[in-house]
Amino acid sequence: MEIDFLAPLSQDLLDQIKNLDQHSLGAKTLFHSERSGLPDLENVHVAIFGVKDNRRAVRKSETPEFSQLRRNFYRLFPGNWRVNIADLGDVEAGATVDDTYFAVQQIVESLIKKDILPVILGGSQDLIYAQYRAYDKLDQMVNLVNIDSKFDLGDADKAITSESYVGKIVVDQPYNLFNYSALGYQTYFNSQEEIELMERLFFEAYRLGEVTADIAAMEPVFRNANLVGMDLNAIDSGSMNSAYFNSPNGFNGREICALARYAGISDKVSSFGVYEYQNNLGDLANTLVAQIIWYFVEGVNYRTNENTISAKKEFIRYQVPIEDEVLVFFKSPVSGRWWIEIPFLDHVNTKLKRHTLLPCTEEDYLEACNQVIPERWYKAKRKNEV
Repeated sequence: MEIDFLAPLSQDLLDQIKNLDQHSLGAKTLFHSERSGLPDLENVHVAIFGVKDNRRAVRKSETPEFSQLRRNFYRLFPGNWRVNIADLGDVEAGATVDDTYFAVQQIVESLIKKDILPVILGGSQDLIYAQYRAYDKLDQMVNLVNIDSKFDLGDADKAITSESYVGKIVVDQPYNLFNYSALGYQTYFNSQEEIELMERLFFEAYRLGEVTADIAAMEPVFRNANLVGMDLNAIDSGSMNSAYFNSPNGFNGREICALARYAGISDKVSSFGVYEYQNNLGDLANTLVAQIIWYFVEGVNYRTNENTISAKKEFIRYQVPIEDEVLVFFKSPVSGRWWIEIPFLDHVNTKLKRHTLLPCTEEDYLEACNQVIPERWYKAKRKNEV
């Protein structure tokens, strides 16, 4: 582990956590302290760390400090979990933002290689770029899900900001991105040019109303994700009770926690970031963010490990003739979840092999039986052909 990049938690904070209830999360978490150093990560499943850098935020604010958030999180009680948690402390802002990116990239990559799931507390949302770059050496194409009111595509020829980083992810080498899914976008925050660009790139975009009308329909989107980022600005200002988050529309507390749980329960998701945290948040907002992290860990605990070869051998296979295609669906007898097979072409980069099954819903199967091709299947197939 890159210990040089990580500053320990303050002793004052650790003393406060030590005085929490003996059954709380604080009593069951391993901490990076100045006295003991980094904890042993041998049996750790989830590792939390903060990133104190927001220099590329569009809206300037103080450097984030996560003590209050940690106090609110560690006072919560775990469920009947088998998940072991470690808090690795914080990445201090580097001499340059690129130095911060490098530190985050190295830490996330190292944790993923250890089969430990990093939970990143940000800082401005451009840090997703560093989170994504951690997959450069992992020999796989990746799917990014972003819970945000904006697409954050931006101009790839200009410098990265907290609202302009996805374009860089798309064009910068090495090319790892297979799919980008934006959940909860609000049309009036995004230009028609960006909306049309999302269509041309065969990316997925789900409007806020579409997501809130059927939260459960978003589960397959997360099931196909490798990394997930969440902009706290996607939450409505009433739920955050903060002047900084000034949009009257957005996800409420229950909805955002449900999305976090879907991210956690996905067997594929190997990193999760919560961004745009602010120091001036009150106790209500800090409690909500703490509960978002709690629900993500709850989801991790209930993973079914269906993304294995042995598990897939037990899937029930269904064939549906439609137009000039035969769509092949699979259903898990354990969880009841559905997948659809994507016919990748032989010449495609071998990194794509693990994406041959696309998560879907039972409704997708039923619509296919009525001769309606699922839109997600169509976009994935077209992405493979171009």
